[in-house]
Amino acid sequence: MEILGELSKVIQGKLLVNEPMTKHTSFGIGGPAKAFLYPDNEEDLANTLKFSATHNIPVYFIGSGTNLLVSDQGFDGFVISLQKTFKAIRIDGKHVFVQTGTMMGHFVKECIKNNLTGVESMIGVPGTLGGAIKMNAGAYGREISNSLTLLNVVTLQGEKKQYRKGEIEFGYRYSSIPNNEIITSAEFEFKIGVSEEINRLKAKASQSRKQSQPLRFRSAGSVFKNPSKDQPAGYLIEQAGLKGTRRGDAEISTKHANFFINKGNATAEDIVELVRLARGRVKEKFSVDLQLEIETLGFPPNYLDA
Repeated sequence: MEILGELSKVIQGKLLVNEPMTKHTSFGIGGPAKAFLYPDNEEDLANTLKFSATHNIPVYFIGSGTNLLVSDQGFDGFVISLQKTFKAIRIDGKHVFVQTGTMMGHFVKECIKNNLTGVESMIGVPGTLGGAIKMNAGAYGREISNSLTLLNVVTLQGEKKQYRKGEIEFGYRYSSIPNNEIITSAEFEFKIGVSEEINRLKAKASQSRKQSQPLRFRSAGSVFKNPSKDQPAGYLIEQAGLKGTRRGDAEISTKHANFFINKGNATAEDIVELVRLARGRVKEKFSVDLQLEIETLGFPPNYLDA
């Protein structure tokens, strides 16, 4: 606790001690973090990271926790979020500067309002822009990286860096942005579109999401990456006969088998059991190794393997 007393003198933003991660994940699951931090600005973030590095304290960067499973034991380190403080957006014609604590929904709406096309199909993608860029979020054939031009990051040592798009490798739900760097802001260049067409695509994506996803329950979105377009993870899990399977209050959704939902008081262990079960059955039936799309925190290595 002495360390946290020292930290409170360093950070200008909000510091929450022994903070339950149930409050910071869309699953509503997870034990406490040693400290949960909302830095005020880039300087505050850099100072906080320098402090963590000096004291050898592990750090985890979180957006709004929409694709994260935290262990029931929690995380013996600092969790840092930019969600409440890094939210500036500036739009100048086709060019957009945006801080990465901005929620994806708000970012998409601002682009649509300015007749910018390229992200309207992502209207229902949850979480913050930073998380979306890190995992190269996408929907209905488009990915967040398509219109990206520049990224600003801060390293774990508190050093500021910049990347042009060509310096980063993007793939399906993947980017080469190092895990020890946090994205603080991004720049995009979009095309000017026709308002009616942009809104048509937005409405189509929104309707499709409502029809196919169990939005009434807490989840972390798709649990597994799709092995291929011909073999979506949800289809494989369904064909393995696992739709509706429950462990405690966790369930493989009957609406979409790649969504594992919290029907009340599910624990991380309940979700882990379902993950292992799905991986094992799909491997047995189809010889396919399902890879996690969700992030995990506080588990030993390979803990969620079948």
